[in-house]
Amino acid sequence: MLAATVRVTRDLDAAEEAVQDAYVQALTRWARDGVPAKPAAWLTTVARRTALNNLRRQRTLQAKLPLLVMDVDDGGRDSVAAAVLDDAAPIPDDRLRLVFTCCHPALSREAQVALTLRLVCGVSTPDIAHAFLVTEPTMAARITRAKKKIASARIPYAVPAAADLPARVDAVLTVIHLLYATGHTAHSGENLVRDELTGRALDLARMLRPLLPSEPETAGLLALLLVHQARRATRTDADGRLLRLEEQDRSAWDRALIAEADRLVVGALRAGPPGRFTLQAAIAALHAEAPSYAETDWPQILTLYDELLRRWHSPVVALNRAVAVSMVDGPAAALAEVEALERDGRLAGYRYLPATKADLLSRLGRHAEAAAAYRAALALSDNAAEQEFLQDRLSRTPR
Repeated sequence: MLAATVRVTRDLDAAEEAVQDAYVQALTRWARDGVPAKPAAWLTTVARRTALNNLRRQRTLQAKLPLLVMDVDDGGRDSVAAAVLDDAAPIPDDRLRLVFTCCHPALSREAQVALTLRLVCGVSTPDIAHAFLVTEPTMAARITRAKKKIASARIPYAVPAAADLPARVDAVLTVIHLLYATGHTAHSGENLVRDELTGRALDLARMLRPLLPSEPETAGLLALLLVHQARRATRTDADGRLLRLEEQDRSAWDRALIAEADRLVVGALRAGPPGRFTLQAAIAALHAEAPSYAETDWPQILTLYDELLRRWHSPVVALNRAVAVSMVDGPAAALAEVEALERDGRLAGYRYLPATKADLLSRLGRHAEAAAAYRAALALSDNAAEQEFLQDRLSRTPR
C-alpha cells in the first residue's frame, strides 16, 4: 500500500499519512458495511484517493493531477487497485522502486538501511534501533532526516537506470539481508522467528534476481536466504525451545531449497571472484550439505571465513569465524580471538559475543567464567526463546 501510494505523492510522509487514514476509514466503514471482497484493493484505492485529495488541497501538483486521478466505483475498487491485487500485478515493482529510492547514494548507508527497513519492510523503529545498537529516539531522528533528504533532494521514485545500479546494488542487497536476519531471529517477543519478515525478504530477493541477472551477488544473497529457509522448521522443537545446529533434524530440512541454493552458489562462483553474500551462501551450503554435524567440513568453512573477512572486515564475521576456529584449532585459540573482539568494543551490546564466549569457556572447563558470560548474554537478550535457551545453558553449567 505504501509503495503504491508513494507513486502518487512522491512524498514518503504524505504517503504514510494517507495509508494510515485508509486503515482508519476501514475500521468505520467495514464495521458498518462489511469487509469488501478484496480488502487489499479497497485499502490501496482509498489510500491513493486520500493522497490525491490532499494533493488537491495543497495545490502542489495541479499540473499532474489529470494523469493521476482514478475513478473509483461503489465497491471501492478501480482498475489500478485491481491490478495491484492480481498475482501478475506490479506490487513487486512498486516495492523495488521504493527500495531503490530509499537506497539512494545521496543518503548515508545507515540511513539507507534504516529507512528501507522501516518503510518498505515494516520493521518497527525499536527493532531497527536494536539492530544498530542505538537508542530508539536516535534511530527515529535518523529516519526522519533521511525522509527529509529524499524530499529536499527531489530523489525520484523509480528504479535507477542501468548505469546507476552499481552505486545502489550493495545497499539494496544489504537491506534485504538485514530484513531476513531481523526476522530469522527476532530481537524481542515470544517467538524465535518472524515469518512475515523472512517471507518479505525472500520475496524481494527473488524479485531482484531477474532484475539483475548478470550480478552474481543477487544469486549469492538469494542462495543464502534459501539455505536458512530450508532449515527454518527445525530451529525449535515442538515446545518452541531453541535447538543448536548439532541438535537439529537434518532429515527435515528442505532439500529442494538447498539444491536450488547450491546451483545459485556454483553459478555465482563461476562468474568471478565471490562477493560477501556469495561467500556467506557457500558457508551456509557447506553446513546444509554435511550428512551430520560431526561430518561438517570445518577446515573448508574456515577457509571461506578467511576470504570473507578479507573482503568484509566486519566484527560479526570475525565472531562467526571464531566458531569455525574453535572446531579446527580448538576452543582456546577461538577464545583468544573472541576476547580480542571484546577489547575492540564494536560488539558491545551484541548478545552473541558473550554467548559465544560462554560456550568456549564451558568447553575449556572454566565454568565460573562461563556462567558469568551466560548471564551477560541473558541480560542483552529480549527474545523469550533465546532467553530460555541461555537460561538452560546456564543451569547446566557446573558451579
